[in-house]
Amino acid sequence: MSFSTLAAPTAAGLLYEFIGPGKVYLLITVLNFSSIIFTMLIKNKGYSVAPKNGSASDSNRPSVLISDMLQGLKYVRNNSFILILLAIALSTTILAQPFRFIMPIFIVDIYGLKADSMGLLVSVMGLGALMGSIYIASLGNRLRGKVLLISSYLSGFSLLLIAAVPLYLFAALIMLPLGLGDAGRRSVNMALIMEEAEEEYRGRVMSIYMLNWGLMPLGVLPAGLMADWVGGQGSIAVLAVLLILFTVWITFKHPEIRRYQ
Repeated sequence: MSFSTLAAPTAAGLLYEFIGPGKVYLLITVLNFSSIIFTMLIKNKGYSVAPKNGSASDSNRPSVLISDMLQGLKYVRNNSFILILLAIALSTTILAQPFRFIMPIFIVDIYGLKADSMGLLVSVMGLGALMGSIYIASLGNRLRGKVLLISSYLSGFSLLLIAAVPLYLFAALIMLPLGLGDAGRRSVNMALIMEEAEEEYRGRVMSIYMLNWGLMPLGVLPAGLMADWVGGQGSIAVLAVLLILFTVWITFKHPEIRRYQ
């Protein structure tokens, strides 16, 4: 994911500039259909997992599916540590990710540049994310709680600096720590959730974790409305301050996070 964020935006920005948006989206459509075709070519090995309780036919009943979902939600509600990690994931998705959607405002209205310049910014962020992922992998099981919090602070302060200084080259420089923070949050948060969840509930917990991407509009829509009222810089500044304040609250309210190895 970090590598695709590094390479794809530059190529997309250049194509957008030279062949126009229509042909770019046509190319995206072709690539999506290609991925579907390649997925269909994957051979089914015939593996199956027998359910722990009941017969195989019982596992297909809607009532069992709903029961499993409710058990997963109950498990998360009763596990405070996992609940905190999910809250961190949701808050950073709502407060940090909208910048990607507000970025065209910065490129066109604030920096006075074109699509290829946006592709370069996102690619620099992808480079930071790639560097962050490599660093997280080298840490092993050490200081992961602190890294999670530091990554969240890094994202918040990076966004605040981008909002405060309306210079393209400065934003390109700040994209590196922004990418580092993004990779740190995603990698460590997902690893801790998978580690803390019991094997029986791991799939259901990770399904709940993935819901936070579907809830991204909860941050994008208010960010867009604020951009209409106070401009792109003001909108991102508000989100950045909220992210920093939330991380401060987590740091002191839940010290078990920063102590986690």
